[in-house]
Amino acid sequence: MTGLRGLTGMPVVLTGGGSGIGRAIALRLADEGARVGILDRDASGGAETEAAIRAAGGVASAYGVDITDYAAVEAAVEAFIGVEGEVRGLVNCAGWDVASDFLDSDPELWRKVIDINLVGPLNVTKVVLSRMARAEAGRIVSIASDAGRVGSSGESVYAACKGGIVAFSKSVAREMARRGISLNVVSPGPTDTPLFADFDASGRLAKALERAIPMGRLARPDDFPGLVAFLLSDEAAFITGQTISVSGGLTMHG
Repeated sequence: MTGLRGLTGMPVVLTGGGSGIGRAIALRLADEGARVGILDRDASGGAETEAAIRAAGGVASAYGVDITDYAAVEAAVEAFIGVEGEVRGLVNCAGWDVASDFLDSDPELWRKVIDINLVGPLNVTKVVLSRMARAEAGRIVSIASDAGRVGSSGESVYAACKGGIVAFSKSVAREMARRGISLNVVSPGPTDTPLFADFDASGRLAKALERAIPMGRLARPDDFPGLVAFLLSDEAAFITGQTISVSGGLTMHG
């Protein structure tokens, strides 16, 4: 479905658009007419996504940036604004993890996981939200994980970060509601991405999850862009502070 109200011409910053879920979201937003700024430390992956969008007639620009570096994020967002105008949408999608039981992990790993999955989104949100607040307009969607809602063996610190993103988004949604800015969270279940492939090199976990998921398969990157586009659009103008699970029924709540 295309033609969601409010997306045509919307300048949107998206992190982690160089592959996986982020790339799929970037492609969909561009197809809806958004003008997409891709922030990814994988500069070549970001450039590939930009090229795919441009080849399809869309508008995109990619910036090689480490979101854990606040000054670098600020510079990239300023560069995007200089080309496309003030940001009206933000998608926090970048993430990283490695499989490790908590007692087998160490503070160096914790810091890396926290920096990428929690501090990074805080950096990007602060840079973009400060501008949205002045304009009293904007929508933010963060990609969390059901690991942060229900826990996940081997992902304790990652899960803590994703649970933090949920709590952070709800808190800032309350702060910004009267200023016309919404924040919502999309919470994927296990998803067939390069990150998951690294996490499950043997493939045994994927097979076990396919048996456990009521819909009988892992999520795919294309399972998320429609929901993200909706939450950024005017169709979702009265929705804020929500966390929506996309897990094929593996986790259910209400």
